[in-house]
Amino acid sequence: MTLDEFANHCWKFLPVTKKTVQNYKGAYNRNISHHFGSRDMNSISKREFLDVLAPLMPPNYFQTLMMLRVLYREALSRELVAESPVASIRAPRIHVQPQKFLTWEEVRNTDFGKYDSQVKFLALHGLRWGEAVALKNSDISEDKVSINRSIHGATKTVAGVRQVPYFGHFKEFPRTRVPIAKALEPYGVTIHSLRKTYAYFLKSNNVHVTTAAKFMGHSNPLVTLKIYTLVRD
Repeated sequence: MTLDEFANHCWKFLPVTKKTVQNYKGAYNRNISHHFGSRDMNSISKREFLDVLAPLMPPNYFQTLMMLRVLYREALSRELVAESPVASIRAPRIHVQPQKFLTWEEVRNTDFGKYDSQVKFLALHGLRWGEAVALKNSDISEDKVSINRSIHGATKTVAGVRQVPYFGHFKEFPRTRVPIAKALEPYGVTIHSLRKTYAYFLKSNNVHVTTAAKFMGHSNPLVTLKIYTLVRD
């Protein structure tokens, strides 16, 4: 079976979210298909994959490698290949630079105009954009926000299904992120930066990193710990 044939068959069965599948498809079409799509899966060597991955920037390299690992893992489970040529390829080290963000005090004292409530809600609850858009009034009760879906269907990870303490300011979100992004632009931050604001809010209130990981929907507390070490004291 060719790599293209297997990939096109496999996308709909991968145990990942729709958004991740879209990202994997994009990486496959950009970086892999035109090199190896017509080749038999068993005929492509580790060295050939390394030669194609090498010129990619680290984030693109990482995503493409993860996609290939998933495809070959599925092929192994179906006994279509004898081994995975990408299993032992080392993932690149991605250096995360500290990103500018606003503290909760800065958000609280700023008027973001028409979308002020949505900005403050994100800063106090740490939802991802897709989770916030899917949120309804009925998801808030007994001082808790219940997050169990996103605009893409399922949450980004299983850990994304969670409850966080409710601190107010909820107002339904627009279907597009553009107007809120524009409201934040004069302050040099993005919608995703508001998750850093939430992390700083939790850290400032002495919330332990393992609890913060649950509130932020991280599968791995080490991801939260990295954010904790990047946000300023």
